[in-house]
Amino acid sequence: MIELTTSLMMLMSVMYAGSGTTLDTALPIQTKAEIVVKEQIVTPGRTTVANLEAYVREYYKDIPILAEVSKCESRFIQFSKNGNVMRGFENPDDVGLMQINEYYHAETAKKLGYKIHTVEGNLAFAKYLYDKKGTAPWSASSPCWGKKVGAQVAIR
Repeated sequence: MIELTTSLMMLMSVMYAGSGTTLDTALPIQTKAEIVVKEQIVTPGRTTVANLEAYVREYYKDIPILAEVSKCESRFIQFSKNGNVMRGFENPDDVGLMQINEYYHAETAKKLGYKIHTVEGNLAFAKYLYDKKGTAPWSASSPCWGKKVGAQVAIR
């Protein structure tokens, strides 16, 4: 119950944190490696996919296409079994739930205060990318997520 209450507090703090604030800075995090998501601790090496999927879907409830992108890009996985951030199979510069490409985006993410190796930072920077470029950064996986969404979202 405490974890659920904490999760709700985290979600509320994100919703009312104000513009320009990322989850990385808005939430009281127990350690840099741990955040409470639903009723589980999401930690490198101990992440549960079911809880991350629920978290991603809730995080992107207003932009459901991004949840579908996450499903196709990473199968809702942020960390590998050994605790390292999940990297792309075809391009190891792609990291995390949203497979943010470090080569193209690491510097911008850092300047804006997003830590793309964390769950929060990865999701928040993906929203930033979506606001700037639509689904274009994930066009390579559009055969997967495009079927689910259909004509609802065009690639910008």
